[in-house]
Amino acid sequence: MTTRRLVLSRGAAIVGAASTGLLLPEIARAQSNKVRVGFMLPYTGTFAQLGVAIENGVRMAINEKGGKLGGREIEWFKVDDESEPAKGVENATRLVQRDKVDVLIGTVHSGVQMGIQRVARDSGVLNLIPNAGVHAATRALCAPNVFRTSFTNSQPTLALGKPMVEKGLKKAVWITWKYAAGDEAFEGFKESYTKAGGTIIKELGLPFPNVEFQALLTEIASLKPDAVACFFAGGGAAKFIRDYAAAGLKDKIPLWGSGFLTEGVLDAAGPAADGIMTTMHYSDSLDTPRNKQFRLEYAKSFRLQPDVYAVQGYDTGLLLTQGMEAVKGDIANKQSLYKALESATIDSPRGKWTMSKAHNPVQDIYLRRVENKENKVIGVAAKALADSGAGCKLG
Repeated sequence: MTTRRLVLSRGAAIVGAASTGLLLPEIARAQSNKVRVGFMLPYTGTFAQLGVAIENGVRMAINEKGGKLGGREIEWFKVDDESEPAKGVENATRLVQRDKVDVLIGTVHSGVQMGIQRVARDSGVLNLIPNAGVHAATRALCAPNVFRTSFTNSQPTLALGKPMVEKGLKKAVWITWKYAAGDEAFEGFKESYTKAGGTIIKELGLPFPNVEFQALLTEIASLKPDAVACFFAGGGAAKFIRDYAAAGLKDKIPLWGSGFLTEGVLDAAGPAADGIMTTMHYSDSLDTPRNKQFRLEYAKSFRLQPDVYAVQGYDTGLLLTQGMEAVKGDIANKQSLYKALESATIDSPRGKWTMSKAHNPVQDIYLRRVENKENKVIGVAAKALADSGAGCKLG
């Protein structure tokens, strides 16, 4: 009903405009041949900063290429998805049907991505995912028109097991929130750790976003594992790190995790984070000319320090400009556009990466140690690591 009402009201508005001679701007816009790009990102709430960083990165990459896509001007549209899965389909539909976007860039929250995924699969609009790591997007629900520029939830932890075992940490306890991202991160850890010869002696979990860790930390102390591996992010991660140290575990049982454990929380975690080891597809401290140049330009443009989310946004912009250049701006030439996106090599601040058959980055995962509020890269945990893409059928 909503869509029909919207169509009727727009129709009435056009008739009204025509009778008063105000239709010219509408015709002019239709003939301006602009590429319509929609951002569906969180601009309020917990993930607001992530949404802003992603948009900044996208715009920066496109501006570096002259501010156009395949020679065509851009018209931008924005929807605040509020990290609200219940509104995912409605918000994505608004961009596709009302704003008629050619490209939908979004999103951060995996639950919201599942709504976008449904609309993208039904409508055929090009969807570029700059963060959400939900497996289904590039596995069972993959689509020719959906490409991810970030990671799958199990990708960072798929590189975690081997370096732990190489350090002699052969018995581990795993702990996370019990929700999709935690479960999927565990999949990567379990596979890599057991394959390397490690044994998971206990899986511990608590409901998301609960941060009452005390009872579980007491249990970890009694289990006496060689190490603890985990997936937490944001404010909850900072509290877990502080509580872990306060429980007297920091110097007894090494703490390892998916890189999101220490991403953007080191100020809040303080000295309790020192020595934590993580695996991640980027680090601010990556000592390469490409990363240094990117960080300098981003800071100049936005008066902010870039993070992993800004990099993922930037790479989304790089991928889109590369694809659009390949088809000389003809976004309707979908077959050639998708082929160009599939075969792209992205010269990213995180290091060069390519696209897997299921449309997920094949990328290096770095081993990092926290030192003085910085994630220091101490090596490459896995070269050109691909997600399995299990269940994806793209022909």
